[in-house]
This record gives sequence, structure tokens and C-alpha cells, in this order.
Amino acid sequence: MSYGTVFDIKEFSIYDGDGMRATVFLKGCPLRCKWCHNPEGFDINPEVMVKVANCLHCGKCRTTSCAVLSNSKCIGCGDCVNLCPQNLRSISGKKYSDTELIELLNGYEIFFNNDGGITFSGGEPLLQYEFLSDVLDGVKGKSMIETSAYAKSDVFKKIVNKLSKVYIDFKVFDSNKHIFYTGVDNAIIKTNLRLLQDLGKPFIVRIPLINDVNDDFDNLLNTAKFVKGGNLVGVELLPYNTLAPAKYPMYGKVFTENFSKPEKILTNVFTDNGIPVKVL
Repeated sequence: MSYGTVFDIKEFSIYDGDGMRATVFLKGCPLRCKWCHNPEGFDINPEVMVKVANCLHCGKCRTTSCAVLSNSKCIGCGDCVNLCPQNLRSISGKKYSDTELIELLNGYEIFFNNDGGITFSGGEPLLQYEFLSDVLDGVKGKSMIETSAYAKSDVFKKIVNKLSKVYIDFKVFDSNKHIFYTGVDNAIIKTNLRLLQDLGKPFIVRIPLINDVNDDFDNLLNTAKFVKGGNLVGVELLPYNTLAPAKYPMYGKVFTENFSKPEKILTNVFTDNGIPVKVL
């Protein structure tokens, strides 16, 4: 039996794969994309979420066992949650065994017809690959994944072989820029994308588009040429979500960037290379 942490399950997802789906968000991510709108997906462990905008600062949440009082890291024990008179505190992240999550997901049998099923997202779902692999072995319907592909290639291949389709989030082509904006090199991501092409598994490339970061012609052209091949279904472009900063204070984090949506979306870079493209 294996165990994992989930921070959300969205029912009736229509943008995360074929048919009607449930999307499972696994907690934890090795990347730190500067534009990320899911800060609750960073840490693999459960953590306290506080709606700080309405906080009265009454101090009733500070229990004697609170890690914050000893300047140590909050472990998400939840002792403080029920002490808030405004009900502003909750735990983000729930632990499941593989059998518990399989039983829960197989209850969504309404989604399993007409190519529907379960999509696993994050965070980065491959960070919990052992748990994910066990769940995939038991869940019904056609399973998909949305991933950065930042994982060891043997892990990536093992998971991909259990899926009906793969979504790859490809951030930036240039390695140095990728390190600057996400905190990690993209060499293993490129290796795994080539592996995915060789495996012949249908895949879609998703690109978050941020003005003056990765929306320029050269980056998109290099990306188009690189991802083309194998069983590529197409490219989906996701303009920057301007609501990204909203969640950060609730997790004790500060969003310091000043990103914006692209002024112009160069879809022709992909169509000119024979790649179907759409803007979400």
C-alpha cells in the first residue's frame, strides 16, 4: 500500500482531457515557476491555509504546540483550525492511501463513458510517482496526466505507459531562461518529451504565455520545431492568469512579480509548422 497527498479534486472538468472528467491535484512540485497560480501545490505536505484578508489578529489560533511560536515550520497539524472564531483557517492537502483514492475515484463512473475519466495534475504528479502508479493500476476509465515532465526518465516512461494521453506543460525553450523562471534546468524535460514522441503516446503541449517572458517569436518557433513529431495532437496556449497573486498570502507567501498577459498571441508560429493550436 502506498500513500499520497491531494490538495483538490475538481469534478466535471472540461479543459483537462477528453470527455467529462474529474481532475485530481497531487501536492508537491520540484519547480518554482514565478507565475504559478497554485502555491498550495508547492509543498508535498498538508499545510494551513488562512484567509488573511479577514483575520482579526485575535491570537486565538496560537496554540501552545504551534510550530509558528517556536519559529519552526508549520506541519499542518490542524490544531489551530477550529480555534478561529471567523472560520478563516483550513488544511490544504489530504492524505490518502492508494486504495482509498481508487475507491473514491471509481465512484465517478458517470465520467467513464465517451472517453471520460480521471486526469492527474498538480503541483507535479510525478513527484508522487509510486502513489500515482498504484492509483493508476486500480482506477477505471481513461486516465490522463498534466505534467512538467520533470522526472527521471524511467519514472516518466512507467507512468506514461499507463495513460491514454499526456499533457506536457512546456514553459520556456532556452535552458538558462528556464532555470531563471522555474528554478530548474529543462534538459530532462526535453529528454522526456523526446521519449514521449518515441513511445507514440498521444500528447498535447500546453504553454503558459507571459508577456516578455516566453511569448516572443524565437521562443515559440524553437518550441514548435522541438515538440513537433511523434503523436502530437496539438498545442494549447494559456495566457497568463492575472489572478495568480491572490492565493499567496493565504499560504504565508509573497508574490513579487509583475507579469501580464501577452499583447499579441503568435498562433501562426505553430500553424505554419503544421501544428494544430488553440488558445484557452
